[in-house]
Amino acid sequence: MSAMSEPEESDAEQTAPGADPQGDPFLRTRFVVPARPVAFLRRERLVSHLDQALRTPLTMVNGPAGAGKTLLVADWAAARETSVAWLTTDAAGQKPGMFWAYLLQALHASGTPLPAGIGCPADAGRTPPTLLARLAAGLSALDRPVVVVLDEYDRVTDPEIAEQLEFVLHHAGDGLRLVLVTRTEPLLPLHRYRAAGDLTEIRGAELAFTCEEAAALLELHGLRLPEPAAQGLVERTRGWAAGLRLCALAARESPDPQTYLKEFEADRTSVADFLLAEVLRQQPAATQDLLLRVSVLERFRPELANALTGRTDAEPILAGLCRANAFVEHLELDWYRLHPLFGEILRAHLRVRSPGLETELHRRAARWLRGSGALTETLGHGAAAGDWQFTAGALVDDLAIGWLFTGLRADELGELFSRMSPEAAGPAAELVRAARELSRHEVGRGLGHLRRAEQALAAELGRTTTGSGPAAGLQELLPDASAPPAEWGPAGAQPALAEARLTCALLEALAARLTGAPGRAELAAAAAETLRGEVPAHLLDRHPELIALLLAHLGSARLWAGRFEDAHTALTGAAGAVPGASTALAREDSLGRLALIDYLNGRLAGAERTARAALTETERYGLPQPSGSGMGRLVLAAVAVERDDLDRAQALLEEAAQPHPALRDPVMEAGRAIATARLHLARGDLGAALATAERTVPAAVASPWAEGQTALVVSAAHLADGRPETAVKVLQGLPDAAPACTVASARAELAAGRPLAAIDLLDRLNPQDRCGPAVTVRALLVRAQAADASGDRSAARALVALALREARRDGLRRPFAEAGPWIRPFLGAPTTRGPGTDAHPRGVRPPEGPPPPVVEELTVRERDVLRRLALTMSTQEIAADLYLSVNTVKTHLKSAYRKLSVGRRNEAVRRARDLGLL
Repeated sequence: MSAMSEPEESDAEQTAPGADPQGDPFLRTRFVVPARPVAFLRRERLVSHLDQALRTPLTMVNGPAGAGKTLLVADWAAARETSVAWLTTDAAGQKPGMFWAYLLQALHASGTPLPAGIGCPADAGRTPPTLLARLAAGLSALDRPVVVVLDEYDRVTDPEIAEQLEFVLHHAGDGLRLVLVTRTEPLLPLHRYRAAGDLTEIRGAELAFTCEEAAALLELHGLRLPEPAAQGLVERTRGWAAGLRLCALAARESPDPQTYLKEFEADRTSVADFLLAEVLRQQPAATQDLLLRVSVLERFRPELANALTGRTDAEPILAGLCRANAFVEHLELDWYRLHPLFGEILRAHLRVRSPGLETELHRRAARWLRGSGALTETLGHGAAAGDWQFTAGALVDDLAIGWLFTGLRADELGELFSRMSPEAAGPAAELVRAARELSRHEVGRGLGHLRRAEQALAAELGRTTTGSGPAAGLQELLPDASAPPAEWGPAGAQPALAEARLTCALLEALAARLTGAPGRAELAAAAAETLRGEVPAHLLDRHPELIALLLAHLGSARLWAGRFEDAHTALTGAAGAVPGASTALAREDSLGRLALIDYLNGRLAGAERTARAALTETERYGLPQPSGSGMGRLVLAAVAVERDDLDRAQALLEEAAQPHPALRDPVMEAGRAIATARLHLARGDLGAALATAERTVPAAVASPWAEGQTALVVSAAHLADGRPETAVKVLQGLPDAAPACTVASARAELAAGRPLAAIDLLDRLNPQDRCGPAVTVRALLVRAQAADASGDRSAARALVALALREARRDGLRRPFAEAGPWIRPFLGAPTTRGPGTDAHPRGVRPPEGPPPPVVEELTVRERDVLRRLALTMSTQEIAADLYLSVNTVKTHLKSAYRKLSVGRRNEAVRRARDLGLL
């Protein structure tokens, strides 16, 4: 009835004082503020929030069972100086008359002065409107507002009570502060209070314990946990208060509490008893069935829940559970999930109640999710159902085979498909097996599975394979351009097979790369290019990693073949793929190999920049290690050797020791051998340099640049050992020698006493090769040595000066260290013009003034520090002026000293001025 209906005045009379409308005595325990347990943790952030209850008419503490709502409000109420009217509602007697009789008694018990003769409802089902009006008027006249706490208010379900309560709250004005402790949304116009700023809310997310609070609570129970363990427990319980307390109590009984809290089985604890009793068994049978079935899912939508139940009522049930805080959490849009502990317990309960149903539920979920495009969840449920043919097919049909190589889920998917049963047949299953084996560098086994997949695909296409060689399977990937589409298979079959054949092409390109077979990689790339037009464009857009990986494999194979320009084109395409975790590996790998091309061409500065860019690609996405090819670090190691920073080179080689197995190809192995051999050579360990350089790299075809780089190291080792003729012979057998090999041959000829032959070799260099400083500096030094040997010291001095200038740009030091004793008089000596000036090759003129020392280019920040150093500023003053830390300034100074070959401040300033840096 309405709060303002007109009952008889006798309704407000009561003949038995101290009794409720039914004549029973009031249950005084319902007016008592609950006691807090001994191990109770006061949380100041929530208490402070509750203090806002004194400034708003209505406060709502809303959370699931066991969230700590009642204890929070009880702790807050007990700490207040003024009394609080507390009423714990009772579902058994929640009729309007009974509710208001108990509420009035709670006000009397708290000492709240009420109007004389206000009376009490005599009828449990009715409340006189005059009583409500008198109560509201009496409260509005109070000097200080009275705080009324209605605990377990979710038990109040009568709309009439809510209407009457809202009437009193509205007309009591500043005389009433109402606090509702509830599991559900109360039947009050909350939107009005929110809009007016008259509502204080504390909900489940705020009630959840933080990691620090959980650790403090456990400590109150005598348990000390390290931060990671406490964090793990909070994540598993979602900070649920009752779960934390129950786990703490159980852990105290365990001989190893920390292990118990990490590994406990939720269904075997008192947590299970709590949730089953307080949540699951409170629901109707249909709702219980839905909860048990969706427990196999990480997240779910109403349509997915309906697919698992076979009904159509999931939407209202889930919405109701969410509103009731029944451990069902609403995510974005219309997605839901269960509380982790609740889900664990429900799954265990499902296995007991319905043995065997879990597998069928996973199967249904996998098929529904496949139709919705949720591939990751599809794979998980398909695997859980043991339906491997479906699961492998979903991965291949989605063009997602690249996920096994790159991305944040690579390890997870590899582990998932490691459980695939041997009985799983068909091309998709074989392709997945091939990808797994190749991703672990098991090339032989991977190729075996790949051949079986190709044969199965050929059979599905209605063809017969011809030949048994390795190219036979790949030829089947290419559709016959002269054949009508009908000959590719039954109607509707061809589009589905195109994804599998494109997957074959990717794996063929990878296998070709790993075996050093560039021709095979080109054939795979041609097949892929043809097949790209046959697969839906949205799949290629969804999986940019497939084309990125394909280009990376092709580029690396071309690089092995020495086709640098073609390799650069493919690798640049891969490096420019859409940024993201799925393409990070391909981009890192490609950038590393682009850096290698720069290094092989003698352009160290460019190699260093590209190699550093490569390192950031996998690190920025937090991919598991080893996440990259390691090529970037190998190139940086080789650059460090050229700069004579041998300790750094060693460290980088060690960091690159564990590359991604699927990228450990001949390019990588040759690059590692060459960088390591050059390091041994720089350290004077000629035997180790020769042994490392001459180590065979297995590959289907030889690599011209790998052979050339090996010959360079071997020749340099013989030259350093005083065997110039042997050094000459090593380099003479190279077909199409690279410029670096030509320069090395010239140096060997000069050492063998044939300066004219040396100069003749250098004169044959093609200016269009555009070699980098690592080549040109060595060529200049050979000419300088020849000029010095002929007595033209002026020309030699000019050539050395020019070499120094060229070397500075890339920080080159090794060519000067390798040059021998003849160069020492020219380092740091003044350069003068003389008769030999015109003898310089290609019109080169010596620079005026003293030649610069062999230094790396100073960075902008190092120059800034040096300028302030010249002003006699202290380290602390420089740090303050540049907004840097003192340690950072010291680091810049140390680097500048090294580059300038000085050890003191005044020497650094003097040298910088001599070089025109200040």
